Amino acid sequence: MTIVIAILVFCVIIIIHELGHFTAAKLCGIQVNEFALGMGPVIFRKQGKETSYVIRLLPIGGSVSMEGEDGTSDNPRAFNRKPIWQRMIVIVAGAVMNLVLGFFVVMISLGVTENIATTTVSSFRDQSVSSQQLMVGDKITKIDGLPIFTSSDIIYKLQSGTDKNADGDLIFDFTVQRNGEKVVLDDVVFSTKQNEDGTSSIYFDFTVLPMEKTFVNMVSESFRESCSTGRLIIMTLFDMLRGRYGINDLSGPVGVVQVVSQSVSYDWSIFFSVVSLITINVGVFNLLPIPALDGCRFVFLIIEAIRRKPVKPEVEGMVHFAGFALLMLLMLVVTFNDIARLVTGG
Repeated sequence: MTIVIAILVFCVIIIIHELGHFTAAKLCGIQVNEFALGMGPVIFRKQGKETSYVIRLLPIGGSVSMEGEDGTSDNPRAFNRKPIWQRMIVIVAGAVMNLVLGFFVVMISLGVTENIATTTVSSFRDQSVSSQQLMVGDKITKIDGLPIFTSSDIIYKLQSGTDKNADGDLIFDFTVQRNGEKVVLDDVVFSTKQNEDGTSSIYFDFTVLPMEKTFVNMVSESFRESCSTGRLIIMTLFDMLRGRYGINDLSGPVGVVQVVSQSVSYDWSIFFSVVSLITINVGVFNLLPIPALDGCRFVFLIIEAIRRKPVKPEVEGMVHFAGFALLMLLMLVVTFNDIARLVTGG
């Protein structure tokens, strides 16, 4: 059952993305020839008045095929005949819908949690060493220069810390608001603890104040959490480019389904947090200027606006084809790794 729920979540995220393109195209008067969910052989097709609705075998993608999208067409309702601003809206609508979905899923996640965490220190645990500099009531605004908007930012920054002192403890530079004043705390120390698997991790030796769960607080915190998640995804991508993470750290559809199905077994708040992370990740990733993705198509529209004429369709088509081929190769590799981890339990 958990796997079924995970697959349904994956399909919903894809449908929402494609519905963004589909709805924007219809509102702009563009002829949509096909709305497809999945990839591979067709297992279901229903012809509408204008659009053919298709379900394909593999639920790992989708597409909205518009008249004149990948070439030229004399149809007045063709994509290529529409103003650039309308085409830009259609291109980014899918990713925007994923980001909007992520916002609402974050709201649901906060709604099912007992408390909404703030960024203000409320107490210290036993054997706390950070309490030598931090104080109860401190509102954390920066850690190592990174602006802190949510408690998730605190967790991410502390977990990703690498700077250590002579004793091997992790150290961070904090900026806090204390009694209405900005206070900079250098080299705040956090001890590490040994895990059962022999690895070590940071010891979170303080807790933060809860926030009153009102509608206004939930909306504002959901917005901050969504922005924070998007920023985290971008920072992770830069970390990959710097070599901090490798291809073995990536997960494809199989790995995503596994993570979602596991989160269902733990807690509903964790489940919705994972879903929000995935859908925001899809939205952010699709906006990147990578060939075959919406972000790259948007870049070509910007070039067209500057040059006042479109790039030759065959040139743009070759760029997107090369990008698509590389993405499919990457998907094969990460899917193989996902399956290998399932088999070996890694």
